[in-house]
Amino acid sequence: MTAAQRRARAKTEFEAYMAACPTQQLMTTLGNKWSTMLLLALARGPRRYADLAREMPGVSAKMLTQTLRLLERDGFVARTVTPAVPVQVDYSLTELGERAIPLVEHVRDWAEANISDVHAARARHDAEAQVAGR
Repeated sequence: MTAAQRRARAKTEFEAYMAACPTQQLMTTLGNKWSTMLLLALARGPRRYADLAREMPGVSAKMLTQTLRLLERDGFVARTVTPAVPVQVDYSLTELGERAIPLVEHVRDWAEANISDVHAARARHDAEAQVAGR
């Protein structure tokens, strides 16, 4: 087997591992730009689509819909349709979504407490890379 074939095989095996990795699967959902913000908004109680859109003015309608569908598909959010004129759609956390909130809050709290250190490290790295010509 050539080195290129070994690398290709290793890449395929690693990609299969990553696809099956529970942490990677969860981070794909929670790492989405709007997922954690939506989960935290829904932690305060059920919301209608328009309410969520108002709470996050930077999200497009398409992205809000996609993110809600992703969270619903993964079991974090429940969508309830109430027949009315017009139809009323409410979103709320499921039990699984509620169990994820402490994790999301912990990450948020850590980020708020440590982001200045992250920014300082980035600045140092970028300055060193510029001096080194990278």
